[in-house]
Amino acid sequence: MTILVTGGAGYIGSHCCVTFLEAGHDVVVLDNLSNSNAESLKRVETITGRSVLLEQADIRDQAAIEAVLSRHNCTAVIHFAGLKAVGESTENPLSYYENNVVGTHRLLSAMAKTGVHDLIFSSSATVYGEPQRLPLTEDHPLAPTNPYGRTKLMVEDMLRDVAASDPRWRIGMLRYFNPVGAHSSGLIGEDPLGVPNNLMPYIAQVAGGRLDKLNVFGNDYDTRDGTGVRDYIHVVDLAEGHLRAYEALGRLEASQNSFAVNLGTGNGHSVLEMVKEFERASNRQVPYSIAARRSGDVAECYADTQMATDFLSWQASKDLRDMCADTWKWVVKNPKGYQL
Repeated sequence: MTILVTGGAGYIGSHCCVTFLEAGHDVVVLDNLSNSNAESLKRVETITGRSVLLEQADIRDQAAIEAVLSRHNCTAVIHFAGLKAVGESTENPLSYYENNVVGTHRLLSAMAKTGVHDLIFSSSATVYGEPQRLPLTEDHPLAPTNPYGRTKLMVEDMLRDVAASDPRWRIGMLRYFNPVGAHSSGLIGEDPLGVPNNLMPYIAQVAGGRLDKLNVFGNDYDTRDGTGVRDYIHVVDLAEGHLRAYEALGRLEASQNSFAVNLGTGNGHSVLEMVKEFERASNRQVPYSIAARRSGDVAECYADTQMATDFLSWQASKDLRDMCADTWKWVVKNPKGYQL
């Protein structure tokens, strides 16, 4: 089976390539390399001892996608390609709607034209918006509070409509919480462009000396230490979740041929707990200062993982110590990321 991985040279995509290759699947990556590096795929080949084909193309180019799907006889798609920064989405929403929504429309159109009907979509817990109850279950109301989250929900709605229109489709939507960590080899990891948008790579760059200090946005939340609590999941566990979701496609019935599942640990960690654990892993201090709360941030957010356990036979196996240790190994081995 040859699987097309859109955005496969990126952080989560490259780890997913490793997992699928190690499970015996052939992988073709489609990526425009706008927020990724082809070096990651060379390292995927080093880790797995298997080849990865890279087709450099844009998710908005339907003709290019059709050509790739046909040329490689692809039978399924794992769809990561898209923009992913919440703050940036509020500053430039049109880019997010074009890349994430229009891009997925072009992908689905290309799949329909070439007879490929199996899809796993990289969604997000941002589709839930502000939690009305915790932990977040899959039937929680969907009310995203920013353009990024709204593009993910729009794509989910589009996928549900497509699945309902034709029983040949089999579609899984995976709602991530907060992916962190790196492959245990230290060969692939998160390499954000510019200043990181997410907590773990920011902490890592402070510990590694690339940034001076961490800004902690708010220490007066109703949490155990006053800082925000989030559900962090190791990227290798996340990749394994994609493999289990892909395998679950084969168990779907024509009458119920799509699903949405949370991928998280079910446990929350605060910002300061992350800082302390990373200091232990790196044996470095992580200086920080307290800043005002950011608009839109919630006190706590973590997943209910029962559906993933029951339906996918999957649960996270790595803890916060693993997440920090593997991230630090990546930073030490790659102080400038993939930049050689």
